[in-house]
This record gives sequence, C-alpha cells and structure tokens, in this order.
Amino acid sequence: MRKRGKKFSVLLAAMLMVFSTACSSGGQSKEAATEKEQAAQAAVDPSKPSWQNDTSPITFDWYINFAWYTGTDWGKDLTSQYVTKKTGVDLNFIVPAGNEAEKMNTMIASGKLPDFVTIAWSDDAVKKMIEGKLVLSLNELAEQYDPYFISNVADPAKLSWYTQEDGNVYGYPNASSSPADFEKYGKEYVSNQVFVVRKDMYEALGSPDMSTPEGFLAALQAAKEKYPDVNGQPLIPIGLHEFTDNGNYSLEGYLQNFLAIPQEKDGKLYDRPTDPEYIKWLKTFRQANENGLLAKDIFIDKRAQMEEKIAQGRYFAMMYQRSDFSSQQNALFANDPNSVYIAVDGPANAAKDQPNLSGPGISGWTLTLISKDVKDKARAIGFLEYLTSEEGQRDLYMGEEGVTYDMEGDKPVFKPEVLDMLNTDRAAFDTKYGASHKYWMMMDTNITDQWAPAPVDPFKQMMDWTRGKTVSASEFDQINPTGNSKEGIANTKLGQLWGKTLPKLLLASTEAEFDQIWNDYQQKRESTGLAEVQAYQQTEYEKNLEKLGGAK
Repeated sequence: MRKRGKKFSVLLAAMLMVFSTACSSGGQSKEAATEKEQAAQAAVDPSKPSWQNDTSPITFDWYINFAWYTGTDWGKDLTSQYVTKKTGVDLNFIVPAGNEAEKMNTMIASGKLPDFVTIAWSDDAVKKMIEGKLVLSLNELAEQYDPYFISNVADPAKLSWYTQEDGNVYGYPNASSSPADFEKYGKEYVSNQVFVVRKDMYEALGSPDMSTPEGFLAALQAAKEKYPDVNGQPLIPIGLHEFTDNGNYSLEGYLQNFLAIPQEKDGKLYDRPTDPEYIKWLKTFRQANENGLLAKDIFIDKRAQMEEKIAQGRYFAMMYQRSDFSSQQNALFANDPNSVYIAVDGPANAAKDQPNLSGPGISGWTLTLISKDVKDKARAIGFLEYLTSEEGQRDLYMGEEGVTYDMEGDKPVFKPEVLDMLNTDRAAFDTKYGASHKYWMMMDTNITDQWAPAPVDPFKQMMDWTRGKTVSASEFDQINPTGNSKEGIANTKLGQLWGKTLPKLLLASTEAEFDQIWNDYQQKRESTGLAEVQAYQQTEYEKNLEKLGGAK
C-alpha cells in the first residue's frame, strides 16, 4: 500500500506539473514532454520490464570513454539490428578521438553530457559528474519509471556498493562480481593478467625459466640474438601496456601481483611499491634497458600501435592483458599455430610463491551512467534494465535465435558457421554478427558464461594458466581519494609524480642512479601528502570490509 501511495503522489505531481507548465508558459514542447513522462509513469507495472511498454524508434547518444574502442557501428551487424528491432532503440556511439581525460573534462565543463556515459569506475570524472549533478540517480529513475529494474534485475550487492552518501546510485557496473559471486563461481574465474611469450621462439630457446631476474634477462637476450628481426622488422624483446601520465599497468599492479606482494598486512594497507621484491624487479627492468633489451617503442606506443606489432608477432614476451589481443592471436594462429603467444611463469618472488592475479571484483570494469539531459528518462532506464537483464545479456551475447544460434535443449548454442568465425576471425565476426561481448558496456559475465562456448586454442591455454591463481580484491577498490579535496589533489599529484619517475628509473644508466632517483621519489612522495592519502585509503578500506560483510 505504501508503494501505491508513493506512485500516486508521483503521478499527481507530474499531472500538476503539466498543468502548471501549460498555463504559465504555453510551451507546447514542454507540455508534450511532461505528458510523455506522465504516460510512462502511468504505464508502470512493477511486475513487468518497462522497456516493453514503448518500443517506438528512438536514438540514444552513448559516450564510451575509451579511444581504442572501434565497435561503434551499431546497426550494421546482425545482433545490434536485432536489439533495435526488438526494443526500438538505436545507438549512436561516441568515442574520444584523442586524450580521453581531455574530452571528458571538456564535456563536464560544458555542463552537458550525451544520453549515456560509460567510463572506468576508477576515473576521477565519475565523482565530478555526480557532484556536478550531471547524471541522474538510477534508483530514482527506476522508482518512477521502472521498479522492475530494482526488484528483479539489478544485483542488490552492486547497488549497495555504488550507493553514494546521498543514498542514491548513479552508475551500474559491467563485469562485476560480488564476494557471493566469487564464492559461487570462483573456481571457474580466470584473470586477464598474463605473462606471455611467443611459442615458437620460446620453445626454440629451450623453454627457459623466466621467473628469476637472471633467467628473465638471459631469455630476453637469447631471443634478441637468435631472432634479431621478424619479417624485416626489429624484434621487441618485452612488451608492456602503454605508458601514461600516471605510469604503466604492467609495471605496477600486474608486476606486484605476479610477485604475490600483499595488499594488506595485519589489517593495515601495505605500501606495495616499497616492497624489496618489487624494487628488485624494477631494477631488473632497468638492467634490461642497459642491456639493450627495452625497445624505444614501448615508451611511446599506444594500444593501436601495440596491436599492430602483436599481429606481426614482433614481441618475444609481454606482460599484458590477454583479452586485449584476441584478434591478433587469431591472425597469428591462422598464419602459423606455433607463432601464437602462450602464458608461462613470469617474474616471481624469491620464494617462488604463486601469483595472485586480479579476478572479477564487485566494482567491475566500467560504470554506465545516464545524463541529466537524456532525451527520454523512461526509455533510458528501461533500456538499461533490458541490457542488464538475463534476456538482454542473452541477446547481446548470443544474438538472435535461428540467425546466430539455435536452442539445444534449454541452452542457446552458436550455429557452427558462427562459432567457426568467432574462433578463427574475431574481426570478421564482429562486423557480421556483433555478438559475444562486442558491445560489452553492460556485460555480466556471471550470466553469459553459462552460454559461452568452450575455449579453444589459441585462447584456452592462456585462460587455463590463470585458473587457481585468480583472487578477489574487491575490498581494495574505490579507496583512492578523488576530486578537489586535499587528499584528492594530493593523490592526483602522486600519480603524476610516479608517471614522471617510472621512465627515469628504467632509463637510469646505473643502479646507483636508479637508487638516487628512487630515494628522491620517496622524499617527494612524503612531501606531496602521502601520509594523508594513505590515512584516507585505510579508512575507505575498512569501510569496504564492512560493506562486504567482513569478507577477508
């Protein structure tokens, strides 16, 4: 009864708004818009998905804050055509042409955003959008237009995790797994973090042990000497993620996870960058540069350039994210199955502890938010609910029944020709079919994994290598200060300081010079507000433990 009363109050308020707007301004467009919202509210049935109430044509602008994303051709492949036919929603994807932060900050400064925004959950812009009141509360939108989203679709743990101090939720994550999910599916979880080598080269060198600094350097040196060039282009002994203003993923969390460096000790956050094992391996990379084993390419290449060189097989080894080069793996496999990349034991600590690789966390990968300027609130929250639901997950992952898949019992299975293209030519698959997470903005792998075809080479080996090494680290998410607070400003400066320091450490001509740069860096960390930032992180970490029910 309380819910009915609330709905009636909302409906009455909307009716009064229509009357007021019509009488005071005579603005037909405002009146029409309000009447549409009123109609959408009147059509709400809490027991049904609201997207089914209106499937008339509408186009939403959807901004994706990743310059590398190329799947922006919504409407050209069979899956997106099917979703539009079913829901009436067409999408106009927008991606930044250059620096993502500059584009995002420009839009925020303008006070106007596209209808949907998808961005890394850790991006400082998330807080700016929320504090600037540029995005709408998903729970309030759902209350007005789509209660089914909250009651039947959204994960309560994820809603709780992303609830802000004002009690509202402004973004919903993709690829998110709660501690309960980890408890349920954990044995099947795999990590994206891998250390890979080119199979033919590695085996020709005798499959050397690369887990020690000495073995690592010797293997890189042997590869360079035996294979000085690849199809007329110089071999790149070791590949890493791109260097940014804030550092390099491969040489931070990835390396620290391979070295099994803990993130906390006795309930206190551990300052991982000061761990002796980590410093030892940074010095190993410095030595690699002195030995001529760090190509200049790795300091300047962006993802597009890296993908091109991976497809050419020019890297001997990489500390990288396996999902980022699936198309390139396919190309190598088609040309020569022995030229693909395989996961092997990479850098390890002196005790040879097993890596602790990042698995799915409750924060997920990205957040999707709805702009305050969205052209149709009801259709927007309804479409978000559809994409998040099991029905939407199946449609985006499997495509259309009879077209891209058939039912075998109660399980959808890709048609043989579709599966063959998925396994052999991912780029062509995306262009023609557009299924299997081409549109990953709202993907829920805990749902889609039930339909995923069994992994095949050249991908299976890398996935299998991470099993049993994958851990949950949800409690360490969202602990960094952001925004214009004292701690937020200090944290931004600390990130920029590290971004400038890391290349200098690798390019130091001697170990003594490395030590001097390192000591200077530690002093600057202290003077930049490290203690305040760490105190903030500790508080947030403890809050996370409470949120997660004391997990770990």
